[in-house]
Amino acid sequence: MTMLRTLVTAGRQLATRSRVHALRHMATGPPKSAMSFPCIDRLETRQRDLLAGPEPTYDKVVTGYSTYTHHAPFVCDHMGILNGFNIAYESWGTLNVDKSNAILVHTGLSGSSHAHSHERNANPGWWEKFIGPGRALDTDKFFVVCTNVLGGCYGSTGPSSVDPQTGERFATTFPLLTVNDIVRAQFHLLDHLGIQKLHASVGASMGGMQSLCAAALHPERVGRLVSISACARSHPYSIALRFAQRQALMSDPNFNRGFYYDSVQPHVGMKLARAVATVTYRSGPEWELRFGRRRRAPELPPALCPDFLIETYLDHQSERFCLQYDANSLLYVSKAMDMFDISRSVTDRLARQRESVVLDGSGSAAAPVCLNEREQLDAGEASSVETDEEILDDLVSGVRNVLQPALVLGVQSDILFPVKQQREIADILRKAGNERVTYYELDAMYGHDTFLIDVVNVGAAIKGHLENEHLIK
Repeated sequence: MTMLRTLVTAGRQLATRSRVHALRHMATGPPKSAMSFPCIDRLETRQRDLLAGPEPTYDKVVTGYSTYTHHAPFVCDHMGILNGFNIAYESWGTLNVDKSNAILVHTGLSGSSHAHSHERNANPGWWEKFIGPGRALDTDKFFVVCTNVLGGCYGSTGPSSVDPQTGERFATTFPLLTVNDIVRAQFHLLDHLGIQKLHASVGASMGGMQSLCAAALHPERVGRLVSISACARSHPYSIALRFAQRQALMSDPNFNRGFYYDSVQPHVGMKLARAVATVTYRSGPEWELRFGRRRRAPELPPALCPDFLIETYLDHQSERFCLQYDANSLLYVSKAMDMFDISRSVTDRLARQRESVVLDGSGSAAAPVCLNEREQLDAGEASSVETDEEILDDLVSGVRNVLQPALVLGVQSDILFPVKQQREIADILRKAGNERVTYYELDAMYGHDTFLIDVVNVGAAIKGHLENEHLIK
C-alpha cells in the first residue's frame, strides 16, 4: 500500500511538471532570435572596405575646373594665415570687351564650382537648368563664373589640402574662416580675371550670405545683388541645427580630431550629419505628399533599420554624401555660416583683428597671437545684451553702402532660413536707403531646396532682375 501511494504521488508530480513545462513553452514560444540590422551591417562592411582600400579623393568628384593660385600670404579674419591658396572655378559664356558682363555665382555649403555642364565636364551641374542660352543666367548675354569656396574640397584650398610648409594635410591646423574671408578670396580671383565690376553677385543659402557680403565689402564692384533663402546674420535655430551636425560628425571614433586622412574617414558621423541636414533642406508638406506614412515593405514586420519610405530616403541621401565631401570642410564651412553677421560692428571687429596681424618676410606672423585670449576679449566686450533696436541699427549700418538693385527671394516652407530672415534683409536694405529692393516670397513646398528645384519661379525672378535695364539709374 505504501509503495502504491508512492507511485501515485510520483505520477502526479511528473504530470504537474509536464503541465508547467507546457505552459512555459506556450508563454515563451520557440527560442528567440536577435533582430537583424542590415543598416549596421552595411556600415561595418564599409568600415572594413575603408581599412583595406585607398582614401577618398575629392578631386575626382568634380573635374574640369580651372585653378587660380594666389601666391601672397592671406590673413584670415580670425588671424590665421594661409601662405597662398588655390581657388577652383568654372565659367560659361563670353566676357565682353570691357569685362562688364560678369556674374559671380556663389555656392551653398557643400557646392562645387560645377554649376553647369561644359566641354571639360559634361555632367549636369548643380544649377544646370538655371544657366545657359536664354535661361535665368543667360550665357548669350553674360559671362558666368562659379567657384568652390575657400575651405572646400573640390579644388580650392581647404583642410584636406597639403600645407606646403609641412608637406602634410592641413587637417584642423587650417585657420578658421568667415564668409568675409571666402568673399575676399573670390575677389582676388576677379582681379586675376581682370574683372573690376560684376554685373551681378548671385547666391542662395550660404551663397546668399556671400552675395550680400560681396555687395557690402565691395559696393563699387557689384552692379546688382541677388540673395535667395539666406540671412543678414545667422539665427539661433540654424546655428543649433548645424551644431548638431558637427557634434554627430566629431563623435565618430574615426574623426580623430580631424587627423583622419591616413586612416578611415569618419563616414558614420558624416552620414548622420547629412541626415540631419537633409531634414532641414526640405519641408513636411512635400514629404507628406511624396512619402506619407508608407513603408518600404508593409508585408514584413516593422524594423529598426530604415523602414518607412522617408527613412529609406534619408538613408540613401546621407549614404551618397558621406564619402563625397570632406568632413573637415563641413566643419569649417558650416562654422563660417554660423558666425555670419553683416552688422557694421562685426565687420569692423573682424577687419581690426585681421589688420592687427603683422607679417614677417616669410609671410608668417611676426609675433605670436593667442586667438583664444582675443576671442575671450571680444566676447567680454559684447557681453551686454543688445536691444532689438540696437541690433537693427547695427545691421542697417552694415549695409549702408549697398545701394545697387537688389533681389531678395524667400520661400514660405523654408525652415532653415525662414521668410522672416529674408524680409529682414529687404528691410535693412531699404532702411539703409536702397530704393531698388525687390522682395518676392514663394509658396513652393520644397523648403530650403526650392532654389535648386523651382526653375520657373526662381528662374524668372532672377532673369528679370538681371536683365531689367530700368533698374539702373
